Amino acid sequence: MDVIFDMETGDPDDFMSLALLCGHPRVNIIAVTVTPGTPHQIGVVRYCLDRFGLDIPVGAFNIDHRKARGTPDERYVKCVSEWHYRTFGDIPPSKDASDGGDILYDEFYPDVTLITGGPLKNVGSLLDIWERTCSNRPNKLGPLVAQGGFAGEGVVPPDKQLPKFKGMVTCPTYNLNGDPKSAQKVLDSPLFASKHFVSKNVCHGVVYDREMHEQVKAVPNPHLGLQIIMEGMENYLRRHPKGKKFHDPLAVCCAINPSIGTWAEVELYRERGQWGSRLKPGSGTWIIVDYDRDKFIKTLTETGDAHA
Repeated sequence: MDVIFDMETGDPDDFMSLALLCGHPRVNIIAVTVTPGTPHQIGVVRYCLDRFGLDIPVGAFNIDHRKARGTPDERYVKCVSEWHYRTFGDIPPSKDASDGGDILYDEFYPDVTLITGGPLKNVGSLLDIWERTCSNRPNKLGPLVAQGGFAGEGVVPPDKQLPKFKGMVTCPTYNLNGDPKSAQKVLDSPLFASKHFVSKNVCHGVVYDREMHEQVKAVPNPHLGLQIIMEGMENYLRRHPKGKKFHDPLAVCCAINPSIGTWAEVELYRERGQWGSRLKPGSGTWIIVDYDRDKFIKTLTETGDAHA
């Protein structure tokens, strides 16, 4: 499947997802966009792509790098987690990127899946461009799989609700609140073939811990993406032995194999800075309410000849 990944770099999740997409035998990654798009973020993306020998378009929301705070030698702590440098060394910044909206406009066709792991700034930019140039061409984008959103009481059966979200109807969610206007544009747009949201009501229950690490390490002939995940998570687990919530890799795996998730067709809405969902058959928007752990692990650790 052809995939575009729209990401951020605030924690290890997105980098692991990028490595997984670059190495997975069922994926052909054709472009990457990043939010907000500082040179250090672009450098991290280019570093990962270089390890796979991939020369594909990279887009950034903040393409005017002159507006980025700090000097070229400073690391953007609020945009790039120090884990990246601690694990992979001194990754140099880069300005080798184009406008994120333009990249999506050029690359996102009906047979391409867009996976998002951060605020939807670049996707909002795409829709702005589309409105200016293609307002009479509906249903010309492929499926969207977004990490973010929340489903609670009334959508998720009580026995499937995580204890921390028990009885809740709405909840703050970082990726949608990172740009609520763009999120609403995405929700309102009829252009996407489908919209699937891999929300925190499920992904907060998916943890890459030592047990999962051993499962990944046991994979024979792992492709380079899995090798990078093992390298990165070995470092992470030394400092955080309880593990890491694996939000974005779950979204990636759900895009590759949608049967991992149990989905409800809903309407997403924002109320007082929090997000919720209500059942709405026919909306074309789906949110995850449960997942199959065995299928997730099988998809995560799937191997093949690609980039082996």
